[in-house]
Amino acid sequence: MTQNQPAVWFPAVRAGSGADVFTERLCAGLNERGFRAEITWLPLRAEYAPWSVPVPKPPRWANIVHVNSWLHPHFVPRHLPVVSTLHSCVHDPALTPYKKPAQRFYHAAWIKRVEAANLRRATRIVAVSRYTARAAEAAFGLQGIETIYNGVNTACFHPTERATPHRPFRLLYVGNWNARKGVDLLAPIMQALGKDFELAYTADRNGAHERYPLPPNCRNLGRLSGSALVAAYQQADALLFPSRLEGLPLTVLEAMACGLPVIAADTASLPEVVEDGVTGLLCPVDGIEAFVQAARALATDITRWRMMRRAARQRVTAWFDASKQIDRWIESYQKITAIEK
Repeated sequence: MTQNQPAVWFPAVRAGSGADVFTERLCAGLNERGFRAEITWLPLRAEYAPWSVPVPKPPRWANIVHVNSWLHPHFVPRHLPVVSTLHSCVHDPALTPYKKPAQRFYHAAWIKRVEAANLRRATRIVAVSRYTARAAEAAFGLQGIETIYNGVNTACFHPTERATPHRPFRLLYVGNWNARKGVDLLAPIMQALGKDFELAYTADRNGAHERYPLPPNCRNLGRLSGSALVAAYQQADALLFPSRLEGLPLTVLEAMACGLPVIAADTASLPEVVEDGVTGLLCPVDGIEAFVQAARALATDITRWRMMRRAARQRVTAWFDASKQIDRWIESYQKITAIEK
């Protein structure tokens, strides 16, 4: 390792979230490229009771510390430059209707203070989407937050060759089951679409999908991961994604990598991913009839469906491939080490 080559330490709270996956993939990608990187996992209580957890020492070889914006400054060393990633902005007013009272209090009274201190300490602040960057800039009075999109492994998530969609037309929903995700819209959409359409959906990890009665043209795929998840994307004709708010929708990126046109709400970061009329169709938030018409348009216009399949795959490989994400992170780290040398 050259003197000013980035060597990155990730002190991270193991939360069982997408942020964990982000950290694992980035660390592995850096090591594959010949950059030394290592994760030190902290227990979940480090988030809400940081003084109950011993502070780990950074490795002697590390010259950059990369943290989630929620990591308490208690765990951030003072002698190394810090990169802080915003995976979402929970202080976005648009998110307030979907929070429980306890969440609102926790985010306002604790997390915002932690994040503010974290971001003040950071040498470089990076958000996973322009929408998240703007929301954080407004919440914390900041400017110039960098955006590096999350990526997907386009060798793993890839399409299969098909000339025509299925009959009935196969829609797919992948994600958690809560109001923010718009899952309450799935039943009326599928009811209106009727027997010429079917919806396959993944189960919620906490069983919340059982609270949403669905019509007969819907079927539960259970919990999926790995090759089974890839197969579910490949066997669908379009992704149905009525989410009302997204920091950056990994599900949408995975689906597009598998050649799925996306029918989504025109909100938050979704227009950064889905090109309306090119890689999918964007609908007004809560616009049940618009979602219905979008599904019918794709099912009846096979030429358009084929073009959107190709365009969806091309957009992900051009903008959201995991290797390009690693490239951008390395470039960001190198700017720091060039200053620090």
